[in-house]
Amino acid sequence: MKKEYDFSGAQRGRFFRKGLKLNIPVYLNKETYPFVEELAERKKSDISSVVNELLKGDMQLVDMVK
Repeated sequence: MKKEYDFSGAQRGRFFRKGLKLNIPVYLNKETYPFVEELAERKKSDISSVVNELLKGDMQLVDMVK
């Protein structure tokens, strides 16, 4: 890494895209992954869909407590 960088020719916001949605990777730990993987296989679904379903269920539980 350089000690100093020259940003005099830079443009602020050059790569900003309003409304852009990012898919952020989520890493499951070694205890959680096999559970979700088996659940996905049983449901004939993918892991992302199963994790989203589980999180939506938790969101509903939290809303009920409020």
